[in-house]
Amino acid sequence: MIVLERVTKSFKVTRKHKRDLGIKSGTLDAVSEVSLTCRPGRVFTLLGPNGAGKTTALRMIATMLKPSSGTIKVCGYDTVKEPGQVRRKIGFLTGATALYARLTPNEIIKYYADLNDMPKDRFEQRRHDLFELLGIREFANVRIGKLSSGMKQKVSIARTIIHDPEVIIFDEPTVGLDVITSRSIISLIKSCRQQGKTVIFSTHIMGEVNLLSDDLAIIHKGRLLFNDTYENFTKQMQTKSMEDEFIRIVGGE
Repeated sequence: MIVLERVTKSFKVTRKHKRDLGIKSGTLDAVSEVSLTCRPGRVFTLLGPNGAGKTTALRMIATMLKPSSGTIKVCGYDTVKEPGQVRRKIGFLTGATALYARLTPNEIIKYYADLNDMPKDRFEQRRHDLFELLGIREFANVRIGKLSSGMKQKVSIARTIIHDPEVIIFDEPTVGLDVITSRSIISLIKSCRQQGKTVIFSTHIMGEVNLLSDDLAIIHKGRLLFNDTYENFTKQMQTKSMEDEFIRIVGGE
């Protein structure tokens, strides 16, 4: 489970940024007073336009950033007071994390399994299952530097969840990928839900929201504009489509 309570993340801004953004304050709230709960066995979607604060929120959950105020707990552990315990419980996929070009998928997955102290027999079975699910086996011994972007993304996902974490964080996992690769990632997210894991992922792709969401939060300019089940979101829609409703909510700000 992931619980955020009144979480704010502020960044100092330069004079140039103040002029560009049209603000007078010396700080900018990338995330402002956000409270939400992500539960096991459900997919929590964080929807918002670019620059809305999605990645900042996910990085705080993953202990990469500390909140300026408020608290975040993952599986009962505080991300500031107990970051080591949190990191053992999560898998975090972000496009900002590169792969080692000289290693093969087999080598890099083994490296991350060793970092997490996985027993050999458990690792072998887990690797087999993930390589089958993601279609990695055919290029498992090819150097990362020679793989396509879709292949690299599959390896990144396998690396993220090789240790079978309880909580999985996906930061726009299908951006720039072909349809086939995107579908395999969506299938993986559904599989994680079936296994009772806590899944949170950010996106701005409406089709993914329709396919995956159990719970939905819409974030814009760092603030939550909607936070409820996806079912309740569809019931209260005032427009004919998900996209139009999103624009209506965000546009009102």
